[in-house]
Amino acid sequence: MSNNILNWKNNRDMFPEADEDGKPIVDLESQKYVKVWQGPNHPGVTGNMSLELTISGDEVMEAKTHVGYLHRGFEKLFERRRYIQCFPTCIRMCVPEPDINEYNLARGTEVLGGIEVPEMANWIRMLVLEMARLQVLLRMVPGQAGTMGLGLAGTWGLYYRELILDRFEELTGGRIYHMFILPGGVRGLLPDGFKDRLEENLVKVEAFMKDVDRLIYTNAVFKKRTKGIGVIPADWVDEYGIMGPVARAAGFERDVRKDYPYLYYDQLDFGYNIAHNSDVFDRFIVRRHDVDTTVDLIRQILNKMPKKGDIKAETPNVLHWKIPKGETIIRCESSRGEYLFYMVADGSIYPRRINLRGPSYTHAVAVLEKLLINANISDVSAIMVSLATCPPEIER
Repeated sequence: MSNNILNWKNNRDMFPEADEDGKPIVDLESQKYVKVWQGPNHPGVTGNMSLELTISGDEVMEAKTHVGYLHRGFEKLFERRRYIQCFPTCIRMCVPEPDINEYNLARGTEVLGGIEVPEMANWIRMLVLEMARLQVLLRMVPGQAGTMGLGLAGTWGLYYRELILDRFEELTGGRIYHMFILPGGVRGLLPDGFKDRLEENLVKVEAFMKDVDRLIYTNAVFKKRTKGIGVIPADWVDEYGIMGPVARAAGFERDVRKDYPYLYYDQLDFGYNIAHNSDVFDRFIVRRHDVDTTVDLIRQILNKMPKKGDIKAETPNVLHWKIPKGETIIRCESSRGEYLFYMVADGSIYPRRINLRGPSYTHAVAVLEKLLINANISDVSAIMVSLATCPPEIER
């Protein structure tokens, strides 16, 4: 049970009565409460979603997450498109980090279709996934300070993210959406000089993160606004299926790359970034260390990667490829935690079912709605952003 809820139970004068489930009983007709909306277009909302908040004074009595502002029925569209046609759709299920969708869809198709991916292609895939993680973290880590008025940090981080997007454009031809990972392998080799240019970017990122430490990590105001705020009790982690940095900030070792190794992550040297206070500050710190880990992993991948090799296995004509009947589960570690695809093939040229299970639904609905009760309204944005949600992933 969180400290907020304990305080609420100990001081009945400050908060309304609760029902048998512990939910505050709010009577809007009493004029003691006000209903306000945060989002869907608001700098304190992580994308196209909104929060319906019932407040008493400056404290939240009730919170409801609302999505549906960009629903396109992604999973249903998959059932009416050939496997190769699913790629332009799947990447839109998480715009900031689309490559994880590419990998899961491609790998699921390969497993069901019995395709063996060449070694060189797997190394390049791993590089792409870590580059994708890095560019997300360069938005997310400095952006946490933006939720409390330090807009410089988030804007600053966008410049360094652009450096990584430059490398994506050079490698794939696109900055945001890439469709570079396809069934059987990848679309191309690394361009000449790519490793050197990427290393130059990594050096600049490392220098920037030292500035972030001075600007945010040692900032007394940031600490006061984040320490002890949005504490997630340890027993919520398994009960709600919390994962990724949010779980690691609560002291849990959760990382698909280590727990269920895929590609060649078992050949890389890295550990879990752990914290124990499970508040907004610790979630920031875990992701801050994730930046260092990701930079190091990119360097390890570049050093271990073969100098040449095949980048794509031979596959049937993708427009007429009938995948044999079967089902499989494919997972990877996104910047937010475990990202899982459940795929079913019925022997036709269309998928029978592709279902996404990511962190955002759990974090942005089940956890957030409960975590915000009795929070100060000024802390709502900081708490929500610390959970790192992606609305299209909820609305799939």
